[in-house]
Amino acid sequence: MARYAKLGAVVLVIGMLGLAYHLGIFTQAADPKTLARTLVEMGPWGYLAFVAAYTVLQPFGVPGTVFIVAAPLIWPWRTAFVLSMAGTMAASVVGFSFARFVAKDWVSAHIPARLRKYDDALEKNAFQTVVLLRLILWMPQVLHSFLGVSKVGFWTHFWGSLLGYIPPLLLVSYLGGEMFDASGNMQPGAWPILTGLFIASLLIAALARAYERCRRLA
Repeated sequence: MARYAKLGAVVLVIGMLGLAYHLGIFTQAADPKTLARTLVEMGPWGYLAFVAAYTVLQPFGVPGTVFIVAAPLIWPWRTAFVLSMAGTMAASVVGFSFARFVAKDWVSAHIPARLRKYDDALEKNAFQTVVLLRLILWMPQVLHSFLGVSKVGFWTHFWGSLLGYIPPLLLVSYLGGEMFDASGNMQPGAWPILTGLFIASLLIAALARAYERCRRLA
């Protein structure tokens, strides 16, 4: 029964991706300006379409940055933040679940060595490590997969990801107009902001590690 369920899930994913390709959704999602225009034309349904497209497409190839850049180009920053968080979390859960319950063996064989070095950290300090990985790396598909095949529990992954996503998504949603133009291209003023976020993320990671060392020594 489990084998048929996995096969059904694979067929469903392939079918949904094929339909998205046939309808030209990949082409639209590749450009924040085009995506923004399409969602604006949909009116209130654009909220649902944004989250649904993000959930289905991001775990299987479309960069999540396309969606979080497009959101503040369309909606007020508070709405953009809520929708970006909803889409990012849904996509993370799909990517994590697909790797864990459907294609674990195949995914495990293709995890890059640069992520494998976090195996021990995940086993000893799962929640803290998930938060730091999401805070620094955000939402790449390979990270969904890596966490899916790791020993991290589902809810540890969920809440750790949620906490780690808040700073970068809040920053992009609030300062999206200053970081990107109407076409989704990065403006010169974005680099200091992104540099500051990166440095802050490294500082948080360093402080967390220092705290953990002190706690162990104590």
